[in-house]
Amino acid sequence: MTTFQDARAFLLKHRTDYDTAVRDFRWPDPVPFNWALDWFDELAKASDSRDRAALWIVDAPSGNETKLSFADLSRRSNQVANFLRAQGLKRGDHLLLLLGNVVPLWETMLAAMKLGVVVIPATTLLTPDELRDRLDRGRARAVIATQDQVTKFAGLGSEKLVRIVVGATQAHDGWLPFEEAAKAPEAFTPDGPTNADDPMLLYFTSGTTAKPKLVRHSQRSYPVGHLSTMYWIGLKPGDVHLNISSPGWAKHAWSCFFAPWNAGATVFVVNQPRFDAKGLLATIGRCGVTTLCAPPTVWRLFIQEQLASFKVSLREVCGAGEPLNPEVIDQVQAAWGLTIRDGYGQTETTALAGNSPGQKVKVGSMGRPLPGYRVQVTDNDGHAATEGEVTLLLGADRPAGLMQGYQGDDGKLGGADGAIYRSGDVVFTDEKGYLTFVGRTDDVFKSSDYRISPFELESVLLEHDAVAEAAVVPSPDPIRLAIPKAYVLLVAGVERTPETALSIFKHLHTRLAPFKRIRKLELVTELPKTISGKIRRVQLRRLEHDDNRGDALRGAEFREEEFPELQKVRTSGSES
Repeated sequence: MTTFQDARAFLLKHRTDYDTAVRDFRWPDPVPFNWALDWFDELAKASDSRDRAALWIVDAPSGNETKLSFADLSRRSNQVANFLRAQGLKRGDHLLLLLGNVVPLWETMLAAMKLGVVVIPATTLLTPDELRDRLDRGRARAVIATQDQVTKFAGLGSEKLVRIVVGATQAHDGWLPFEEAAKAPEAFTPDGPTNADDPMLLYFTSGTTAKPKLVRHSQRSYPVGHLSTMYWIGLKPGDVHLNISSPGWAKHAWSCFFAPWNAGATVFVVNQPRFDAKGLLATIGRCGVTTLCAPPTVWRLFIQEQLASFKVSLREVCGAGEPLNPEVIDQVQAAWGLTIRDGYGQTETTALAGNSPGQKVKVGSMGRPLPGYRVQVTDNDGHAATEGEVTLLLGADRPAGLMQGYQGDDGKLGGADGAIYRSGDVVFTDEKGYLTFVGRTDDVFKSSDYRISPFELESVLLEHDAVAEAAVVPSPDPIRLAIPKAYVLLVAGVERTPETALSIFKHLHTRLAPFKRIRKLELVTELPKTISGKIRRVQLRRLEHDDNRGDALRGAEFREEEFPELQKVRTSGSES
């Protein structure tokens, strides 16, 4: 039988031997296993790791630091688990987690795993309407949030929830202070074994519908599945790992939680009120960060600084979320002698392809399939192709890191059963198996590493009285790679004026979180359509890519920054 410890040790041993790792790796057998109890707590007991920093948070610009060892977090998560149990939470209950990069986030994640409570991670940028959706469709029984989020729950029917507030400086009716957990017992006893297929995480992710899809992961799929992510990043015991990602998104769980702690590394976090590349680079050097994963948006900001002037201890550098351009890779190589290695996965999976340590990096490619993943590139008919959809083989080849499925309103799962899993991502593959991203089959795109669903944004646009039809596409941006832009056909009698554009922007600002706001509007007289009447987003994407202002489809374009009035209607939360 292959255990978690066996599989981990094998990947660490063959960290730079890709061929052997892919050929001989076997996922651990799906036996009862609670990662927080059976792995993390064991790290907390081992003489070579118990006193090592498990979590290191630096708050900028104050410079205040928090360091907690594996033993500290084991004990404190036991207390949080006992505290949650005392509030009536039990195995299978759903908990909405609405925290930034604060220690209680990591304590709660571990505690929930120990209890068997299913966590719904959420970004603090969500609007009240978006929170209502998570509470309703996520069937949340409890919520843990910071003080600045409390007012969002007014009128959402949250009175029925167990409500816990972190870091409150004043009392909030109906909300329990998280800090009470420190009074709970330090020893925790589970109510029984944890099965591999017990649910653990429920992510809301953008897709082809107006509302985000619910991705369900098990007690096996993310904790054990992220052995592949550990391998791609090249993590080793004792590393200090920085992953630049926001809580609430799957990538945060990937590299700020499971992958580093699978390796026995330190999770390193830098909190900045606004992103400061120079300050972050200085902190990376001062604190001895050894491994770094950042989205291309951040790498593009990094190379605007004099990288060579920052003395760093980095050994491995990675990028994920969208393709990196050669200029960024070349400048980092020239400054630090390190090659940024791209990787690929989804909320639905762990890292499934990547340029892992020891492989020859193909610039522009997201690498080759990682150990444990059997990947095929298939056309629309399911036949092998050099350009087609990333498809995973299931059955006996099912990877541990694949989600249990999309959870429907009836609680049933779908989308990850049968013989194959279709990712919706289109790639080109060469004769050596390297995969190069081409696009999405469903028009979902990335902006500042956030997944943007055109359909979701179009649905909000259509709620405005002046909007008859709308199509959202990515518009190239030098920093974010792309920003959401809407081509809008107005109802009869409404003029294509700045006043109309401002009214639509105000409507969007009250209904969308900052990271998914539409930044440009183009008010047009017609939208390109297929013979069956479907809007041809591909044609509009091409217009944006080519910046062709002479095309007959072009209209009156308005940019968000042209309207100072919009500052007054921004929802709470920082801009992405």
